[in-house]
Amino acid sequence: MIDWLRRAPEDARVAVGDRELPVVVTRNARARRLTVRLSADGSAVRVTLPRWCPEREALAFVHARTGWLAEQLARVPPPRPPEAGGTLAFRGQELAIEWRNDAPRRPRVEGATLILGGPAERLDARLRRWLEGEALHLMQDDVAFFAERAAVALPHLRLSRAKRRWGSCSSGGTVRINWRLVQAPDAVRRSVVAHEIAHCRHFDHSAAFHRLLAEIFDDDLPAADRWLKQHGRMLYSAFG
Repeated sequence: MIDWLRRAPEDARVAVGDRELPVVVTRNARARRLTVRLSADGSAVRVTLPRWCPEREALAFVHARTGWLAEQLARVPPPRPPEAGGTLAFRGQELAIEWRNDAPRRPRVEGATLILGGPAERLDARLRRWLEGEALHLMQDDVAFFAERAAVALPHLRLSRAKRRWGSCSSGGTVRINWRLVQAPDAVRRSVVAHEIAHCRHFDHSAAFHRLLAEIFDDDLPAADRWLKQHGRMLYSAFG
């Protein structure tokens, strides 16, 4: 359970390379140690503390890790807002964005091209809405598939816009999946859904949880995990 989430009251920013980033501190009753990470879009340094850890130790640890944070920041892909003539990732494929004055507003895929019309200045908003709609449709099918395999009641699906988590499962039976995963290869998206469905039976990461996940996921789980670690940050480059 997270007790609170807020910016550290003292020394709330840290110099990382040529940038200053805010330090966001989360105190978590389940945490066993202090952890520091860079947010997926490189906009903040996030620190998780156990109950017993003073904030001053967390801030000192952040300042001691600026070299590592600079390395992580250098790996964050630069923003790449979608625009006509550019590309957009969809289900592991880079689609060429083609804007036509006489095309319908709703995007459609033709081969490796994504065609749409409507006001050119609002193209990015329409593409985001389209991706979220496609994500919901695909993930609903994923949830139903894995729930049947795991022999659990069909949970309620919510799309997540989280900056740090790909998925979550609540004790009340709601599964949340990050909509950005619609840009990843199908196996990667489905691995996250399968992971959260397995939590519907085992609300932990026990051996029983991992056995169930291996039983219900019908692809290469280590490969999907590697893809997320190597390329996950790219899924934030188009829309932040």
